[in-house]
Amino acid sequence: MIITPLTADRIPDLEKLLALGEPYIRLRGSSDYWLYATLFANTCPLAIIDGQIVGSVIAFRSQIDPSEIYLQDVMTHPNHRRAGITRALVEEVHRQGALWGCRRLFLTSEPDNHAAHRAWLALGFSNVRGDTTEQGVSVIYDYKGPGKHRAVYERSICA
Repeated sequence: MIITPLTADRIPDLEKLLALGEPYIRLRGSSDYWLYATLFANTCPLAIIDGQIVGSVIAFRSQIDPSEIYLQDVMTHPNHRRAGITRALVEEVHRQGALWGCRRLFLTSEPDNHAAHRAWLALGFSNVRGDTTEQGVSVIYDYKGPGKHRAVYERSICA
């Protein structure tokens, strides 16, 4: 497996991979992915096996609080799950964050995405205490806007 930053030439294959993540991942426009490849490539690693993209993380360092990195979309191809790909990608973002002196990785997930909940806990993230608990998952009301309740996860970065 090769871990490499997102580049513009890989956008069509990335879009195909991310489309497999619906309904939890919502595909964005090609111009958005071009911006990610151009401006945020250091926190948007891809996992490549036999020339194919089998995993990706789209993440951004906060401009409001540069000590934080937000993981927006994380996807591993269904045929390659449980092989350490997501772990390797998250570790790559963690490594970059440590180089920058960042303190925290964080992300959100829909409360009913139980597979993601298990994955985040296994990767060392903690479920941030919220307003309520739904099926064992702590949820913050309106976190991503009115009616958009989310489970929030965080993991410390040790520089």
